[in-house]
Amino acid sequence: MFQLDVDPELLRETEEQQQLRDVLRAFLAEACGPEEVRKQAAGPRGFDQQLWDRLAGEIGVHGLALPEEYGGAGGSFRELAVALEEAGRVLCPAPLLSTVVLAAHALLACGDRGARERWLPGIATGALTATVAGFLHPGTVAAERGPDGWLLRGEADFVPDGEGADLLLVAALAPDGPRLFACGPAAGDVDRLPRRVLDPTRRQALLRFRGTPVEPVGTAGEAPCVVAAVLDAGRTALAAEKLGGCAHALDALLKFVVHRTQFGRPIGSFQAIKHRLADLLVEAEAARSASGYATACLADPEVGEVRVAASAAAVACSAAHRRAVAEYVQFHGGIGFTWEHAAHLHVRRARADEALFGTADDHRLRLAGILGLVGGRGQVVDRVTTRLED
Repeated sequence: MFQLDVDPELLRETEEQQQLRDVLRAFLAEACGPEEVRKQAAGPRGFDQQLWDRLAGEIGVHGLALPEEYGGAGGSFRELAVALEEAGRVLCPAPLLSTVVLAAHALLACGDRGARERWLPGIATGALTATVAGFLHPGTVAAERGPDGWLLRGEADFVPDGEGADLLLVAALAPDGPRLFACGPAAGDVDRLPRRVLDPTRRQALLRFRGTPVEPVGTAGEAPCVVAAVLDAGRTALAAEKLGGCAHALDALLKFVVHRTQFGRPIGSFQAIKHRLADLLVEAEAARSASGYATACLADPEVGEVRVAASAAAVACSAAHRRAVAEYVQFHGGIGFTWEHAAHLHVRRARADEALFGTADDHRLRLAGILGLVGGRGQVVDRVTTRLED
């Protein structure tokens, strides 16, 4: 049966989470202003190493959702989602999504304790950056046994932070089926070609493996389940980041309409402006609920089905984020269209993120498949109605 009831307590922040939010907001507001973000994104690695180290050492962001036995804080994805939302608010270019979410969850989801003991402590301390490759487009990388171990051949494109990541966790097709492999910092025979992408604050790269020596992670046949779990974690994390982007746009708009005047009065006093802001707030709050529920499901699978929650959050948060940045630009008039204005950075992030782990239409189709809503359009409507009535 399709459950619609959600305990409101699941969406309410604890006092500790609110304190974490306050600390991060103050810290990132100082370290990641628009000009500083531009400077970091244009640097050699695309982020500030000192900021990365401070996030790990002073606040402990990297280990929030990692078990204590691997150097983490022993928290859950709820705490990590708070950090991701605040990072999304300022467009922090640090590779949190690729390292702390994608790579860390790949290691946690597999059954290889040795790999977790080797790599997770470095992620928790910030000493290691990491990403995943071949997860979105499986079958593009092949694994073969060489005289001294496993070798990878093939390409993985648009890998988040793939150009500079220390550790690559690669999904590849081996003779015995799909498998995961770890490509460490010292591995050679990997071409890392940066891609020109819409969002300069989130770099992506084409990786070419030319007989690259790698180490197997987990067991044969385990990879598909790990990949699916990691992608849902990525979708949930991205939804939290988008909430931060919506919050920034709303704050900036409210500040602007109070101070911008026309015909001798603040434009925020005009009814049309009030209606648009109210509509945006309603959509943003709906997205917050969807994101919060997906976060709760990921933190505790007994709450609900992660697949459904993650895709629903992806749809709701993408729509709210797209609308928020569009209003951000339009309310500011001509200056909002210029590269120098902060709105331009947020527009690029929103547009690029829409397709990072599948578009909203992709997720609607996925939800239809999960919920059994198949067939023609009329059949889909009939089945939706039936499930809602149940």
